[in-house]
Amino acid sequence: MSEKKAVILLSGGLDSATVVALARAEGYACYTMSFDYGQRHRAELHAAERVARQLGVVEHKVIGLDLNGIGGSALTDTSIDVPESPTEGIPVTYVPARNTVFLSLALGWAEVLGARDIFIGVNAVDYSGYPDCRPEFVEAFERMANLATKAGVEGDGFRIRAPLQNLSKAEIVQAGMGHGVDYGLTVSCYQADDDGRACGKCDSCRLRAAGFSAAGVNDPTRYQ
Repeated sequence: MSEKKAVILLSGGLDSATVVALARAEGYACYTMSFDYGQRHRAELHAAERVARQLGVVEHKVIGLDLNGIGGSALTDTSIDVPESPTEGIPVTYVPARNTVFLSLALGWAEVLGARDIFIGVNAVDYSGYPDCRPEFVEAFERMANLATKAGVEGDGFRIRAPLQNLSKAEIVQAGMGHGVDYGLTVSCYQADDDGRACGKCDSCRLRAAGFSAAGVNDPTRYQ
């Protein structure tokens, strides 16, 4: 019997770690992909490596990109401050076309591996309002993936899996705890320090802390 493989986007944060655990529970051999794309800190990349080890992935790949060369986001341009209080509209932490680029590279690796399932930890309930986290985007990318690839054209198509899409942050935490995720290994903060300690003020930190609180779970996050 051939192995059931999945490519999973792993940022090193709470959501993506949960997705790896859920895919593993479904019986997938997990191949994780992270991106060194010019983000503010490397702590999340170290976190992704820790999560990959803890959850026993088959292979963890880090791809280098220069989204910093495009700029336009507080996560890649250090001249733009990361907001530390809620803002209106799509926040400046949105990275232009990030999930489109990431999924495209995951799609390429999946085709090479013979994997037909690609997992991404996007969420449209407790999230920052990014347009590339919505169900419409995931569905549209799946259609494109099956138009743009040899595997798709020959009828052995891809599925873009977003199992957290309609869960609250508390439900995500509970799901991960039930599948053995050590959230102390993860880093979600937009401006973590070199040791991976969180600021406790950015949008990601606020959502993460509220999730642990609502789930009734002790928050393992290390703060500055």
